[in-house]
Amino acid sequence: MVLVKVLGGIDIISSVVFLLLAFNVTPFIQVILFCSCLLALKGLFVFTGDVLSFFDLTFAIFLILAIFITLPGIMLWIPSLFLMAKGFVSFV
Repeated sequence: MVLVKVLGGIDIISSVVFLLLAFNVTPFIQVILFCSCLLALKGLFVFTGDVLSFFDLTFAIFLILAIFITLPGIMLWIPSLFLMAKGFVSFV
């Protein structure tokens, strides 16, 4: 039960980083790398059969790309809203 809440917290923190990028507030590169590494580690659950972990891997790639290029708004808002929803559901 506690593990689900920790993983949900990772989703919410990553969602906030996506929101910061969407509003052109540049977070520290270390924060972006930290969140992308956590999402990539969470994404490894895809090998256990969890389909939603594929999205975590994809969003980790988006965060790494955001360091080097400016992503379109849709590539920032959709991950942010999706991760926020996943995070809140894990706290319920």
